[in-house]
Amino acid sequence: MDPIRNPYAPGAGQRPPELAGRDEQLAAFDVVLERVQRGRPERSLVLTGLRGVGKTVLLNALRSQAVRKGWGTGKLEARPDQRLRRPLSGALHQAVRELGHPEQEQVDHVLGVVRSFAQREAGTTARLADRWNPGIDVPAVRGRADSGDVEIDLVELLSDVGGLAADVGKGVAIFVDEMQDLGADDVSALCAACHELSQSGRPLIVVGAGLPHLPAVLSASKSYSERLFSYLRIDRLARDEADRALSAPAADEEAAFTEAALAAMYDATGGYPYFIQAYGKTVWDLAPRSPIGVDDVRVAAPEAERELAVGFFGSRYERATPAERDYLRAMADAAVELGSDDPVGSVATADVAAVLGKKPQSLSPARDSLLKKGLIYSGERGRIAFTVPHFGRYLREQTA
Repeated sequence: MDPIRNPYAPGAGQRPPELAGRDEQLAAFDVVLERVQRGRPERSLVLTGLRGVGKTVLLNALRSQAVRKGWGTGKLEARPDQRLRRPLSGALHQAVRELGHPEQEQVDHVLGVVRSFAQREAGTTARLADRWNPGIDVPAVRGRADSGDVEIDLVELLSDVGGLAADVGKGVAIFVDEMQDLGADDVSALCAACHELSQSGRPLIVVGAGLPHLPAVLSASKSYSERLFSYLRIDRLARDEADRALSAPAADEEAAFTEAALAAMYDATGGYPYFIQAYGKTVWDLAPRSPIGVDDVRVAAPEAERELAVGFFGSRYERATPAERDYLRAMADAAVELGSDDPVGSVATADVAAVLGKKPQSLSPARDSLLKKGLIYSGERGRIAFTVPHFGRYLREQTA
């Protein structure tokens, strides 16, 4: 098959040629945009799921919908080592510019508030090199969004930006990827701001995406967060959706898969969107002709697995320290001993300790570090799981 015409895209956050299985979420978001723009009450949105299910892809697709509606949009990726002020200010700066408000004086005032909010991060006595330069050429507005209390400041900031959107009959949507990595204070402030906006009717929403434990992170911050957001669980694709993700791009290039090949691809990928793209790309490159058959899938599977072992699994494994790697391997072994076929290998922390022959308390530093690195998550008290599907299988193959 011609590799130049290969339609599959296994890049991180890269939109696949066929966004299969997400029609329901896209349609629901259109309703949210229309309701907010018309002043109807609507909740902000949170997408949750494992690595490789396409959360970032869907987040970007939702943002594109908002842009097509004429909304102001901005996006940021949360990081454990970064506070919210600077990245959010950059996202809001872009959103304000996209709104196209006709009154420059009002725009300048809101941009001045954005600048004030951002510069409060470094403080008034910080060196010039440490002050954020957002490209805003208007002076900071004193006495607005600069109290130093991020909750108060964020409410004021988003209220002003939302008011600017209301003036032109549009809305603002801020997209936050890896939302679980926000600090506790920032999560609390964001929840409080969304709560205030929902009560005031300002046309501004937050759309977050994160790992499966994100709802627990939000709930621990504010008890009302369960009613504040609409939660959408993003999971692997059903068989017919996975078939469409493979067949539609192939048909656009005048190629096809046999029914047996599609079945083999689903068995190999488990329906996880990233795996579908990775296997699809490799199978296409190695297949001699169309239609792609089951034998082509079998020949290409080892190469696809090697690619995933390096780029998807291996890159994450390399981030772990030796002690953390021992913990990860013990998780994989514990799942096998329990006879679990769960793709994320959910196990009790006590079972991991038993495999290592240690007390659970002594393993807390390794577990907590892995949680912060986003390699594992805790869906319920006393249990942990991999954030990457089939990571346990990868670990067992590495030590076999």
